[in-house]
Amino acid sequence: MENEKQEIMKVQETGVVQAGFGSVESFALLQRMSKMFCSSTLVPEHFRGEQNIGNCAIALNMAQRLNADPLMTMQNLYVVHGNPGWSSKFLIAMFNQCGRYTSIKYKETGKQGTDSQGVIAYAAEKLTGEVIEGPEVTIGMAKAEGWYGKTGSKWKTMPGQMLRYRAAAFLIRTTAPELSMGLHTTEEIIDITPDAMETTREEVNTEISKTANTVPLEAEVETEVKEPEDNHLAGANF
Repeated sequence: MENEKQEIMKVQETGVVQAGFGSVESFALLQRMSKMFCSSTLVPEHFRGEQNIGNCAIALNMAQRLNADPLMTMQNLYVVHGNPGWSSKFLIAMFNQCGRYTSIKYKETGKQGTDSQGVIAYAAEKLTGEVIEGPEVTIGMAKAEGWYGKTGSKWKTMPGQMLRYRAAAFLIRTTAPELSMGLHTTEEIIDITPDAMETTREEVNTEISKTANTVPLEAEVETEVKEPEDNHLAGANF
């Protein structure tokens, strides 16, 4: 495997061919890289094994389009109920590092502990200085949309964190949708699936807690109100 890695790096350095779907040569390189990753124990389970070479190839292509590290991309891309989704921390970090906006910040609204409690995520466009706000997300909205009452929901135990993750996801999709590549966050996917599928929630959370953010992200999420870290969920499934 070490020889294969060296060959791949040599080809990329010479600029002869780039892994992708554009030509026979680039696709062959993409397959070789995918084979290397699928044999690694550092990637999540849905990328391991010969049967998941296709998943690796798609993830590598996504990493290339996002200009992100392939391993970090795989460790923050999950399959929930058959649907791919990003870890919220990864999506926020991608936004913060894209260079077009300042880091995401949060403005609290309403009264804490009531349905009016909410959060608005915002950032400034560096070129113009214009402050861009995402849609307000409130506890009342979470209840109306059915997120709050779902089995095992973290909205009841971690409302402040959930509001921030959802508000950030809304801001990113309305301001820079190319960064999410049309995918929801894992937390959103869990919230919109029927309760009949909730039996897999524990399996999803377990897999995410094992693999999420084992490669540290350089960008930090700036918040106006600090909340205690939940070690069980850090960098994981929202």
